[in-house]
Amino acid sequence: MTGCKATLDAFDDQDFGQRARRLRVDTLIWLRWLAIVGQTAAILTAHYALGLQFPVLACFVCVAASVAVNAGLRVRFPVSHRLNDSWAIYILAYDVAQLAALLALSGGLANPFSFLFLAPIMTAAVALPLRRTLTLLAFALACATAVQLWRVTLRWPDGAAFEPPNLYVVGMWISIAVSGAFIAIYGSRIAEEARQLSSALTATELTLARQQHLSQLDGIAAAAAHELGTPLATVALVVHDLAAQPQIAAQWADDLRLAEEQVARCRTILRKLSSPDTIAAASMEEATLGDLIEEIVTPHRLLDVAIEVESQGAPPEPICRRNAGLIYGLHNIVENAVGFAERRVQVSASWTASEVRIVIADDGPGFPPQVLGRLGEPYISTRGGGARRREDEAAGGLGLGLFIAKALLERSGAVLGIANLPPPGSGAVATIVWPIEKFEQGRLPLRQALES
Repeated sequence: MTGCKATLDAFDDQDFGQRARRLRVDTLIWLRWLAIVGQTAAILTAHYALGLQFPVLACFVCVAASVAVNAGLRVRFPVSHRLNDSWAIYILAYDVAQLAALLALSGGLANPFSFLFLAPIMTAAVALPLRRTLTLLAFALACATAVQLWRVTLRWPDGAAFEPPNLYVVGMWISIAVSGAFIAIYGSRIAEEARQLSSALTATELTLARQQHLSQLDGIAAAAAHELGTPLATVALVVHDLAAQPQIAAQWADDLRLAEEQVARCRTILRKLSSPDTIAAASMEEATLGDLIEEIVTPHRLLDVAIEVESQGAPPEPICRRNAGLIYGLHNIVENAVGFAERRVQVSASWTASEVRIVIADDGPGFPPQVLGRLGEPYISTRGGGARRREDEAAGGLGLGLFIAKALLERSGAVLGIANLPPPGSGAVATIVWPIEKFEQGRLPLRQALES
């Protein structure tokens, strides 16, 4: 995860979609136009169709204020502008205040449209932090209280006042408070999980892009070696011809010898650079199960943790297509096991005619119970013990290792299960299982050839 962390640190919140999840000005403007049309229709219907008596002109002044706010926002911001949290909360607070003014002019909380206090709260819950959403909820409840204390009495067509019982009004206030709190907490929780998932998936894509970039360097090196081979051969030929001339060889013997040595050295380097081009495609793009595991565990054998690898199954050994996602996912699992192991990590591979199974177990402290049920979610990085892992976390971890591993392995068709070893043992065990056709996807013709 260190490479992933370095990659992610190079991007700001805009690259992770934080800015893209902010409220667009155009969205709020269109929602307010919808509210303006609805408010206008409600005022006209209540006064002219139902005959209810209330200050219609004052209500239209409130509606006109929203029209002015929309016009001001359209002038102030471009259509695609996304509001920061401060601007968004101020605009939503205006919507609450404007609705409160309309309700105060039309009967207070007895007005059935008082439940529209929940609309700005719901918008804030999915787009703003919980702290700001709760602030908006508190403001809405203060406005609801003020509406009931300082309201214009709604009257029937015959002039009789509409005065519902106090118990009904109190019940309306409580229902707005309870519904608002539920929407704020529930909506914020769902939105935060979606934001975390989106950010983690973005981190996964960045990591895969980085791995793919590194893989492409082999091809670039091979192409460079191929292009440099011809001019280097020409230089070698010229040096050889000069060394064949006695007069020049006598005068420049040391320089010619040095030039020949350096040409030979350059040829050796070019042969190393061109090796990806000379290796058969199968050995680069395909690997047996054993070779795949050895490739993953080899970088960790230099640490002070013994890594034991064992495999069992009837021949032929399964062959998979090598891809950055599968390798990186398994690498993260092994890296996590090595990071928390005390002395030993056991990697067991087995296969049957129907499935391929890899089990990675360590003798570390295992996962805490409160974390075990949430493994595979983004930003879950708590695990007890492990000196090497504590050093890594002190350097700053994203808690995305297992999430990325799970996402990549499931993309390859695997099912990942993680658990603690049962007592008296200690440590964690990860089990990755593929159906054989998923593991050997694209390799079935070769398997049939090997079996025959």
